[in-house]
Amino acid sequence: MNEPDFIAALRALPLHPGARGLADDCAVIALGSETLILTHDMMAEGTHFRADADMADVASKLVATNLSDLAAKGAEPLGVLLGHTLGRDDARFLEGLREALAAFDTPLLGGDTIAAAGARTFGLTAIGRATHTPVPTRSGARAGDHIYLTGPVGRAMLGFEGDPAHRAAFDRPVPRLAEGRALAPLVSAMMDVSDGLLLDAFRMAEASGVTLALDPAAIPVADPSRMEDCIRWGDDYELLFTARPSATLPVAAHRIGTVSPHGLAPLTLGETALTDPASLGYRHG
Repeated sequence: MNEPDFIAALRALPLHPGARGLADDCAVIALGSETLILTHDMMAEGTHFRADADMADVASKLVATNLSDLAAKGAEPLGVLLGHTLGRDDARFLEGLREALAAFDTPLLGGDTIAAAGARTFGLTAIGRATHTPVPTRSGARAGDHIYLTGPVGRAMLGFEGDPAHRAAFDRPVPRLAEGRALAPLVSAMMDVSDGLLLDAFRMAEASGVTLALDPAAIPVADPSRMEDCIRWGDDYELLFTARPSATLPVAAHRIGTVSPHGLAPLTLGETALTDPASLGYRHG
C-alpha cells in the first residue's frame, strides 16, 4: 500500500469524532472547558535524515515538526511523548532534545525506548491546548478568501543540498507557534507546509471543496531560478492559510492567491490546472 491507500483503509476503522475523518494533521478533543490538540509524527533514517546526521539535529527536528502541526491549530504545547530507538550518539540526541524542549518551552511527558536492528525510527506525540475555538482546520477555505504563506519555501531544500545559508532550515526548522496562535481567530483554514506547497495546497483545496488559485509570481521562494523545485520539495514548515479579504493580519505573511468556487481542478498555478497530487510534492510509498 502507498500512504493514501493506507490512510483510506484506516478510515474504515472506528474513528473518534476528534479524528476529523483523518483528513487533518491533528486530533481535536473537547474536555470540559478545554480543547486538546494531539498529533504524532515519525522520522526514519534514510528518509527524513541521513545515516551520518548529527543526532542532536534529528532530535530537534523531531520536536519541531510535531509542534508545527500544533502551530497550524493555534495551539499552545503542553508536552510531548517520545518513541526512541537506541543507537549511535544517543547522548547527542538527548542534547538536541533538551535544546528543543527548552527553546519551545515544551516539557517531556514520557514515552518508550527500544533497541532494534536496521534503520532507526523515532516517533513523537505532541499534546497541546487550543487557544481559540473553533480550532482551525484544513477544510474551512471559502470562495473569495485570500491565500497566504508566512514565509518562503525552498530553504530546507537548499539546506539539504549543502547551502550553508539555509542549512538550519533543514536541520533545525522552527515551528510558527506564535504566528499560529495569533492567526487562529482570523483564518478560515490553516495547515503547515511539510510535504511541499503545491501538495499541501491541493490537500486544503480538496478538504474545503474549493479551488485554490495560486499566483506563481507572488509565491516567495528561496531560489527564484528553481521555483518549481522550491514549491514541491517540502520540509519548510511555514503556515499556509486562508482568510477573508477584510481580515487584518497580526503577522507578516505573503498573499499568494485567491480561493475560487470548486472548478475543474482543486489547484491552479497561474493558468495551469493541477489535478494529479502524485506530481506535486512528497508522499510515502
